[in-house]
Amino acid sequence: MGCDGNTPALSEADAAAHASDLDGWTLDYPKLRRVDTLPNFRKALAWINRVGMLAEEHDHHPDFHLTGWNRVELVLWTHAINGISLADVEMARRIRALA
Repeated sequence: MGCDGNTPALSEADAAAHASDLDGWTLDYPKLRRVDTLPNFRKALAWINRVGMLAEEHDHHPDFHLTGWNRVELVLWTHAINGISLADVEMARRIRALA
């Protein structure tokens, strides 16, 4: 599922249309963001690891931000195109299903 610099970026309107059915994700164009607050530090790390394994399976990786002791922010965007691709939308769906 990985992307390269030849992958077309979605326009803001197209990204908004795709993001409208991504419960738990917000569009911060040109990125998709998700914040999960877990009960404790151990569960926050476990969540990062679960998402990380899924990302490795599909060769499409979010940025991870662990803030505080239980807040995990995931940011999806295709670095090579500095924007959102369909692969980002699909990975957001996969992560949502994992949650």
